[in-house]
Amino acid sequence: MQLTQKIHHLSAQLHQDVTAIRRHLHAHPELSFQEHKTAAYVQAMLKQHGIPFTAGVAGTGVVAYIEGKNPDKKTIALRADMDALPITEANNVPYKSTVPGVMHACGHDAHTASLLGAAQILNHLKQDFEGTVKLIFQPAEERMPGGASMMIKEGVLENPKPSGIIGQHVFSVLPAGTVGFRSGMMMASADEIDMVVYGKGGHGAVPQLTVDPVVIAAQIITALQQLVSRMADPTIPCVLTFGKINSAGGAYNIIPESVALQGTLRTMNEHWRKQAHAHITRMATGIAEAMGGSCKVDITVGYPFLVNDEELTARCKQAAIAYLGKENVYDIPMRMTAEDFAYYSQVTQGCFYRLGTGNVARGITSNVHTPTFDIDEEALKTGMGLMAWLALTELNNA
Repeated sequence: MQLTQKIHHLSAQLHQDVTAIRRHLHAHPELSFQEHKTAAYVQAMLKQHGIPFTAGVAGTGVVAYIEGKNPDKKTIALRADMDALPITEANNVPYKSTVPGVMHACGHDAHTASLLGAAQILNHLKQDFEGTVKLIFQPAEERMPGGASMMIKEGVLENPKPSGIIGQHVFSVLPAGTVGFRSGMMMASADEIDMVVYGKGGHGAVPQLTVDPVVIAAQIITALQQLVSRMADPTIPCVLTFGKINSAGGAYNIIPESVALQGTLRTMNEHWRKQAHAHITRMATGIAEAMGGSCKVDITVGYPFLVNDEELTARCKQAAIAYLGKENVYDIPMRMTAEDFAYYSQVTQGCFYRLGTGNVARGITSNVHTPTFDIDEEALKTGMGLMAWLALTELNNA
């Protein structure tokens, strides 16, 4: 039996168990940096199958190791994230979240379950490959500074040092049973912008006696759109969005003392990213002062942009075609969303691809980060099997 056939057979055999794992995780979500029960569950599954691991990496992270023949020959890493989001689930399913206000709305339950399935497959096939597969169960992808950066600082990419790292992410746009790849720039950097505009409050009927921070904030938001349309190189992807405005007091006829703004800057060029920070600060403070007020600007530097190594991604795409068939492997565009897998891709060769999880016929089409997000669990067969196959393909490529 060929190796691909073995993996397909094991994936089908394990599908029910891995689905149960995913449903358990989905019903018991935990927020970033709080994944204690999730980590304990992952450890229990690894122990059950005799897979050695190190726990407590970056708090709740778990790193497991599966050694084939000649384990020192080469190492490849596979990564899954474990945290959930502060969203109240609206799905009526047997595995609905049991934690009020917390939900696996980004598919990390599917990522973790798939990697646990891949671990079992690789453990069955230890005599079929040379080298070591390092399995990274990572906390806190959804919250800065990001679990990836913390795990890297604690040496997750050392001892043994992997030649590259592979990760996958659910994608409801693609149907279950398919995957999507992109070489080069894949996802954007993401920075958080906090501003407070200060003025002088008063009665809305006598604005001449006030310094209106609402009007100043509006001018700042409008003017900063020039950052993308007139200051950025048009060839550099860049997005500036303000998603929240709050005033300190204020009413129909009351001008408040201050207004707080929150936004995000996303791009794919580190030099422009730094320049943009300076432009935002200069423009916001200058506009506020020109209008008689002031503005405090704080920019929190978030995840870097994610770049897929071209050679590794090309190999993974061809391996996926060999495993799934050409008709089930798509080329996908870059996205301005962000992922802390980017930290790995800045340190070693990385390949981050999309796992199709949608099913239009069954109404499974909701995007991530929504209360109705769910997956077609048939995708777990692809999720676990392809990760195992990609790892073995890389090890056998040594």
